[in-house]
Amino acid sequence: MTQADIPATHAALLPADTPSVPVTLVTTASWSEAEAALEPAHRRFAQTIGFKPKAGSLALLPGPDGGLARVLFGLGDPEAATYDRLIAGKLPALLPDGTFRLENAPDPAEAALAWLMGSYRFGRYRTAGGTKARLAAPAGIDGAEVARVAAAVAMGRDLINTPANDLGPAEIEAAARSLAERHGASIDVTQGEALAREFPLIHAVGVASPRAPRLIDLTWGPADAPRVTLIGKGVAFDTGGLDIKPSAAMLLMKKDMGGAAVALAAADMIMGGGLRVRLRVLIPAVENAVSGNAFRPSDVLPSRAGLSVEIGNTDAEGRLILADALALADAEEPALILDFSTLTGAARVALGPDLPAFFTEDEALAASVSEAGRRAIDPIWRMPLHAPYASLLDSKVADLNNVSGGPFAGAITAALFLRRFAPKTKAHGHFDLYGWNPATKPGRPEGGEVQTARLTYALLKARYGA
Repeated sequence: MTQADIPATHAALLPADTPSVPVTLVTTASWSEAEAALEPAHRRFAQTIGFKPKAGSLALLPGPDGGLARVLFGLGDPEAATYDRLIAGKLPALLPDGTFRLENAPDPAEAALAWLMGSYRFGRYRTAGGTKARLAAPAGIDGAEVARVAAAVAMGRDLINTPANDLGPAEIEAAARSLAERHGASIDVTQGEALAREFPLIHAVGVASPRAPRLIDLTWGPADAPRVTLIGKGVAFDTGGLDIKPSAAMLLMKKDMGGAAVALAAADMIMGGGLRVRLRVLIPAVENAVSGNAFRPSDVLPSRAGLSVEIGNTDAEGRLILADALALADAEEPALILDFSTLTGAARVALGPDLPAFFTEDEALAASVSEAGRRAIDPIWRMPLHAPYASLLDSKVADLNNVSGGPFAGAITAALFLRRFAPKTKAHGHFDLYGWNPATKPGRPEGGEVQTARLTYALLKARYGA
């Protein structure tokens, strides 16, 4: 592998033969052997400072000239239930400026990806530089693949972290256009009168903002390949509309386009990986704002699918824009539809910020998604699509209400609402995610996170590898 094989977006990954300082990764089981193999001076130094191989422990071992000769890094116990497979992602923030190489990594490609994801810093508004610890690619890994995945993650994180004053519907479109140009994809955007006519729910949610709503439609791949459609919720900022959020709940609403960021990041991986699919990415991009023409509680709105929707709450806008996109996707009857959204607080109450909820009626899809999440270290938890709860969305004046009107099963009723708009597609998966790391963890800095993007790539690579 040469430097030319590594995307320039990841200068943190260098060719395997780059001069570098060794980082010896040790577990609780391997430490005795690794300690015995150290040079005597390094062994004494490690003993003097009391180094133990607990997860995240670090020892910088000096050379005779006072420079850095070797690093010891503890992995802890890989057999423990709490073991973090991305633990190597802590290293870029702990190490000084320089180039390093990993020794004894249980999975070198996994460790390299963790390193690159841990190297991420959102620096758009800061003058200070980011981390300068670089990694010589472990021998034998596909460095270009690791770099592509990490670059896609960074792109999605950047989108989520960018505040709404610099990221509205037009800027989401610009990001999609840039991605399409890079991969030779085609893109079509519907807005204005055509949006109001063809996608009335998307139009209704976004019309109150001076930043025009739109539907972004990207396609890539051979026309005769299996059709896969990704749909991402692109609410650039969510005030809650006329059912306005309290200030504390509005504080992180720049991340309400996290589903769009996930769809674009996954698409970047899929196209970059050359998977044999006919990929379609649909992003309804809006801002849910407040003005005189905002949609109101109790309004009855038409939808692309022909179903009428009574508005029980204007802060349940994500499912409305996804509904029109799902109706468009379902008409094509693709082999698979996956939709991504920061949809409900109920999913966070049930599963917390780290574990997206996943809904599907397809048992085979559920099993393969769970396995892909395990492989990609991008976990989800399947939640039930309990059909009897659909009655909670009944309306006395329309085909259905956009909320249940009660405190129970909020994530399930939201998923059931969406299911009404894709009745033809059995293989339909819905991800209800948080899109944010509340605190820094290895490989996952605090801030925007494209949860389920790597899972999606692992799933499709297993099915439709190039």
